[in-house]
Amino acid sequence: METGSKDVAAAAIKMAISSGRDEEKALKEMYAEKMIFTAAADFGGEFISSINKIIERAIVCAKRENVITDSHAQEGSVAGATREAVAQIMNKAIGLNVGGKIGIARHDDHISVAIFFGIGLLHLNEVAIGLGHRVL
Repeated sequence: METGSKDVAAAAIKMAISSGRDEEKALKEMYAEKMIFTAAADFGGEFISSINKIIERAIVCAKRENVITDSHAQEGSVAGATREAVAQIMNKAIGLNVGGKIGIARHDDHISVAIFFGIGLLHLNEVAIGLGHRVL
């Protein structure tokens, strides 16, 4: 069975909703057997001021975990997919604090970035997932 964009997107989402480093590691190993390469990183802060940090963190994480190479085109694909994921929850998050996890997955020329957001103040949080996909 061929691995496609749906499988890559599902892997990114599972990485984004994983509960800790141990689960991330187990998922990473499981997906590597299927030639889907993954990475994850945490983030948090005021939404507007965090957008650039989220995009930068996604690129750095993808490079550190060898999901992408140090290529302008591949970095741009991660940045674009991350920006798309952020844009999907923008209306809910403007003016509020956010925190969560970025999940990245790649197989061949498919790359997906999923971002799990906790949005709100104190313990009154909304949750949302943004998802972006690009072709390398």
